[in-house]
Amino acid sequence: MQTSAWLVGRCALILCALQLMDGAKGQKQCTETDYYFEYTECDSTGSRWRVAIPQHPGACTGLPAPVRGTECTFSCKAGEFLEMSAQECTQCAAGSYSLGSGIRFDQWDYMPIGFSSLATSLENSLPGYNSLTCNSSSWAPQGNYLESNRDECTVSLIYAVHLKKQGSVSFDYQYPDSNLLFEFFIQNDQCQEMDQSDDKKWLKLTKHGEWATHTVNLKSGTNILYWRTGGVTMGKKVVNPALLKNIHIEGVAYTSECFPCKPGSFSRVPGSSSCEPCPRDTYSGHGASSCTPCNTSTQYAAEGSGSCKDRPPCSMKDYFQIHTACDQERKTQVIFKWVEPKICLENVTGAVTLPPSGEREPCPPCNPGFYNNDTATCSPCPPGTFSDGMKPCQQCPAGSEPTLGYEYKWWNVLPSNMKTSCFNVGNSKCDSMNGWEVAGNHIQAGAGSSDNDYLILNLHVPGFKLPTSVSSHSGEEFGRITFEFETSCTADCELYFMMDVNRKSTKIVESWEKNKTRQTYTHIMTKNASVSYTWAFQRTNQASDVRQYVKDVARIYSITVSNAVDGVSSSCRVCALGAQPSSSACVPCPPGHYIDASTSQCTECPPNTYLMPHAAPGPDACKSCGPSSKSDKEHSLCYSDCHFTYTEGNATLTFDFSSLGPVGSLMNGPSFTSKGTKYFHHFNISICGGKGQLAVCTDNVTDLSITDSQREKEGPNAITTFICQSTIIPASGRGFHTALSSQSINLADTFVGTTVDNNLEGISVTPDLFPKTSKKVPDVNFYYRSLETTSSCESGRSVVVTLRCNPDKSTTGELSVPSQCPAGTCDGCTFQFLWESSGACPTCTERDYHQIEGVCKGGNQDLLYVWNEPKLCMGGVPLPAKKTQTCEGIEFWIQLGAGLGAFTAVLLVSLTCYFWKKNKRLEYKYSRLVMSANKECEMPVADSCAVMEGENEADMEDEVVYTKPSLLGKLKAIASKRNGDNYENVQLNSAHSKTLVWS
Repeated sequence: MQTSAWLVGRCALILCALQLMDGAKGQKQCTETDYYFEYTECDSTGSRWRVAIPQHPGACTGLPAPVRGTECTFSCKAGEFLEMSAQECTQCAAGSYSLGSGIRFDQWDYMPIGFSSLATSLENSLPGYNSLTCNSSSWAPQGNYLESNRDECTVSLIYAVHLKKQGSVSFDYQYPDSNLLFEFFIQNDQCQEMDQSDDKKWLKLTKHGEWATHTVNLKSGTNILYWRTGGVTMGKKVVNPALLKNIHIEGVAYTSECFPCKPGSFSRVPGSSSCEPCPRDTYSGHGASSCTPCNTSTQYAAEGSGSCKDRPPCSMKDYFQIHTACDQERKTQVIFKWVEPKICLENVTGAVTLPPSGEREPCPPCNPGFYNNDTATCSPCPPGTFSDGMKPCQQCPAGSEPTLGYEYKWWNVLPSNMKTSCFNVGNSKCDSMNGWEVAGNHIQAGAGSSDNDYLILNLHVPGFKLPTSVSSHSGEEFGRITFEFETSCTADCELYFMMDVNRKSTKIVESWEKNKTRQTYTHIMTKNASVSYTWAFQRTNQASDVRQYVKDVARIYSITVSNAVDGVSSSCRVCALGAQPSSSACVPCPPGHYIDASTSQCTECPPNTYLMPHAAPGPDACKSCGPSSKSDKEHSLCYSDCHFTYTEGNATLTFDFSSLGPVGSLMNGPSFTSKGTKYFHHFNISICGGKGQLAVCTDNVTDLSITDSQREKEGPNAITTFICQSTIIPASGRGFHTALSSQSINLADTFVGTTVDNNLEGISVTPDLFPKTSKKVPDVNFYYRSLETTSSCESGRSVVVTLRCNPDKSTTGELSVPSQCPAGTCDGCTFQFLWESSGACPTCTERDYHQIEGVCKGGNQDLLYVWNEPKLCMGGVPLPAKKTQTCEGIEFWIQLGAGLGAFTAVLLVSLTCYFWKKNKRLEYKYSRLVMSANKECEMPVADSCAVMEGENEADMEDEVVYTKPSLLGKLKAIASKRNGDNYENVQLNSAHSKTLVWS
């Protein structure tokens, strides 16, 4: 095809040159083979001219004169081209095709001219990372389609097209993995993005093997088309790439020629708009109108082949074994079949032959819930009955009901609610083949037609129905699927387990690579919905015409689905009966009630216990909540009410964590992948409250193509639990309106308990991860567990949130992760967080403050109360207000002391005077006694001696008491020279006695 790309000025120069050439002598006259026609660029009126352009300038003379051309918007229909001599549309000949005003790209053996793949530099990347690690990331041609990158590099497929009129672009794509971002947008020649709604920009997810078509209108002028992809892998599992094919653009310039059909295709009639692929065992060359058959005895050709290939000798890779269905005698046998289409030769040197069939064997029994009525097939038991697969169906006894579900463990025929298929993204060779084959005690992946085929096994469950006596509010589980499998591979095989809820989009639940020993996997359904479970096995993702890994296989031994609404029953379950004595019908139990096996009545679980969903009937179905936890009204879960009490010795600490808020958030990082993409881990943590106060993590990657009305109707793709984690990619550098939140996972859906101990029910705290600076207030540990197992955490995940009193923090506090484990976990299964907050301090009591007495002023004294430092409490008892009490100041005591001193002085003076006077009297009396004693042989008369004239009557009260003479008295006697006289010393005391007592 030749386009109108010549400027008017250039055409004028060419015409001038041609006029000069016409004047030259000896040149031949131009014929139709010496030139071709081309249109000039359109002028402002929409007109253009048709001019003749020589193949070799100056080689001939007499070029046709320019004539007015067709309108700029003129174009031919598909299957026609514009014949420039007559300027009329003409049909394409057989063996060729045209799109009229369009162009199509459907062959991807190499990148077509005009396309480019560019790994863009992100603002979210470390400097220099993209140039080092993303150079190998690109869109890669794979023959019939283009394949995107599989890593987190952002790679754009770019194509620029100039439209003469308004047109459109359409393409087919596969987009099975939400971990890959896939967008399509358009820019003009000023690199400005065209207005597009989100449902046109963000491509919708497709199922595995399903091709979807996307169409966007284009404006006239230059349109730069971008197909941009980038994985949200964060260094984890490699994503499944997006696939692209059949790009069709309408609105380009006229088509002046038809395109020949490529080898392996043909168009048998004139006026074709496309070419058809040659059937199997035929081939065609370039521009063929028909296909040539191969010599099928020695050659073969796949569909769409450009040549025939020699058939190789048959080998063990060219056949496989299957089990036949049971016959009327209930017998089966192993037979061997060639892989279809058979391309090998049996009767050549070195070829193997098909092994003989095995002996007929008894068929395996029916699956539980089915019975055999002396026929070759098994039939489901009627409603209300059950069977183990070997006995006839029978009614459940009174007080019980059938347990609905599927239990497939014998594989003689494929169950009616399962189907199998095969597809290849690059061809349709295996579309009619079975992806999986039954094999007695297991079902295994089939042979397929190529090693990179996807072998599909699908199980559809229309919904779930809980047993009658089980309340839908007693837990989040509506049903579960459990399957036992193994893989045996020599290449890079992979087994995918996927599900599609309500036929919205297929989501990869889990996948396993290479060899896996026999193991069991369980997935729980948390809402009642229609769901399709899919297993897809691929031997290798590398395309090859030669079969190398046909013996690589995946086997599934059993599949069990509980509570399936259309399921059968293999056993009966005890149910609750009505209150009437004669009632035999099962009745539903209220939330939080278990079935008492002895009375068949519903009994509420005790306080602070929760009802286990899969426990046997009886009181043991109620399990006690952990320390410092309580159950909700429905006994469906245990939670903390934000209160905790700890006693050590005589001291009791009471904590109230409600001030920390209902949900705490932590975004740690940034982290960088091996490709340099920046990302953060965002955690939402709920430590208090029940269902209404749980943490929520929302994944908005799959919502990018959903309109607001659809989002409101379908609800967000969110996880609601105690603790969850999301991976956040900042909006900058990706061109998104908001930050991307993806890979939301449930870290903790069960609250275990609260304690200051470092161990609880097998979950341990590593104190060294968060060293303490003070031991006055103990750390309080909240323990959580998630029972959802993963390939790396076979026992599920566990989380410990440590609350630490820190008065320097706010009440909401600050969350942190260990410095040694910046992702919050060191092993990927046990997460530890530290929540420092003043709200984590104990409730204040009288022990946390003390009294200070003020100065007494004016007879009044202030009493103040202050907190003990450092203050390590919150709330509780408030600090008492300042008090004032009466007091006695120092002036009073000074006055009192002065008064007492004066009184004491007066008293002492009085006593001194008194005793001095008395002493004088005693001296006088003594002297009289001495004078009387000097008379010889005379004794003093008692009467006259006792009382003398002139004495006061009061003196009569004096009492004379004789005692032994003191040393002083003896000295006085010697001084007086009283020889031979030895008188007694007399002491006068006041008394009422009037006698003299002598010793």
